[in-house]
Amino acid sequence: MLVLASNSASRKAMLTAAGVQVEAHGADVDERALETEMADAPPAEIAQALAAAKASAVSALKPDRLVLGGDSLVVVEGRRFDKPGSRDEAAEHLRFFSGKVMHLHSAAALARDGRIVWLGEDAAALHVRDLSDAFIESYLDAEWPAVGQTVGVFRIEALGVQLFERIYGDHFTVLGMPLLQVLAALRDEDALMP
Repeated sequence: MLVLASNSASRKAMLTAAGVQVEAHGADVDERALETEMADAPPAEIAQALAAAKASAVSALKPDRLVLGGDSLVVVEGRRFDKPGSRDEAAEHLRFFSGKVMHLHSAAALARDGRIVWLGEDAAALHVRDLSDAFIESYLDAEWPAVGQTVGVFRIEALGVQLFERIYGDHFTVLGMPLLQVLAALRDEDALMP
């Protein structure tokens, strides 16, 4: 059984729906410290480093088990966004995103015995429509606090789809994991049937 180094319901649901038996075990990683240390690195590298750190941390606690770590980063006009710390901050993020292109980087890493055995990443471009203040408030009335756990302040499988006018990229990447790459890596690691 695969260990998911995350308590993300979306990532667990994706894996389960794809037929992967998985147990969740949240990773104790100081994400903000790692992001600060890598501040000048490209977003894709930061997402991969975060995914790898989570996989490694949990893998060290689960000997002989295959552990999957994942992370997503959002960049809009060169500015990187973290999960909002409050509803007011979520509203600020949404006002900034309005009418702009959100670049979403989703990364995944597999580790065994504390060592990374695979690393992958994919990106999507999400074109945010012009959002009125009334829509933002109504949206947050319905979606807060659930979207407080997401870097883009949206759940694409819920009302978050209403934020966008166009999306370019893989659906699973938008959900938070390059799932097709992960499944291929699991087959390579003999964790799934070839």
